[in-house]
Amino acid sequence: MHNQTLILIQCKDAVGLVSGISNSITRHQLNIITMREYVDEENNKFFVRVVCSGQLPSTAPLLNDLRQALPEHADIQINPTNRKKLVILVTKEHHCLADILTRHYFDTLQGEVQAVIGNYDILKEFTEKFDIPFHFISHENKDKKDFEQEIIDSINHYTPDYIILAKFMRILSPNFVQHFEHKLINIHHSFLPAFIGANPYKQAHDRGVKIIGATAHFVTDDLDEGPIIVQNTKSVDHSYDLNRMKTAGKEIEKAVLTRAIQLVMEDRVILNGNKTIVFKS
Repeated sequence: MHNQTLILIQCKDAVGLVSGISNSITRHQLNIITMREYVDEENNKFFVRVVCSGQLPSTAPLLNDLRQALPEHADIQINPTNRKKLVILVTKEHHCLADILTRHYFDTLQGEVQAVIGNYDILKEFTEKFDIPFHFISHENKDKKDFEQEIIDSINHYTPDYIILAKFMRILSPNFVQHFEHKLINIHHSFLPAFIGANPYKQAHDRGVKIIGATAHFVTDDLDEGPIIVQNTKSVDHSYDLNRMKTAGKEIEKAVLTRAIQLVMEDRVILNGNKTIVFKS
């Protein structure tokens, strides 16, 4: 953020935390623009996101003052990486990737797409139109462990902050997820687990659902049950045939995924167990 200081804190809850944080910031001649806090009373945890006008020649003195004002073992971040690096994983569907790459091209994504990795080469030509490397790593005739290791090696080459599963239609092993813990973000239909397996839109259409939607979440070992970042829905009715329902669903998917990426790029999302704290303002 230009000429601003961002502070993220999570710690045990205690009396006087907001006052202590504000006083520490004031002593360093920073002016608080926004301060959004949340208390998880059940687990006695405190979360805060503070944006201040002005920058410091060194963040070390402020960090030291905050540590003095906060409970022991507080997690404090001052000015985390501004332009986070992303690697995108894809299979065949283009809608989420296209939205991400278009926003990246016009510099509205607030992150840097380093590469796209696909287990099919269908999206290679499209990706390279944006001068972004595409790595084709086939899953066919390979042991899953070997397939995932090739992807891990390719991702590690770029050392990304986050890996985005933009309709990457492969179930990842616990080893893969652990390797990129808290870095994997997935998009899927909100139908799951109500409509599991193949053709969820057909299943939903056959059932005559009245609401469709999508969910962006962090990936954990529990399939499609990781901490949720963004969800959205759209009303549908009997007039929607299968193709129209698929089109509507894809529009929601790409909007939800893009919103999740933007929130993460702006450091508005904090993990709290299997939940997230999302500071939207």
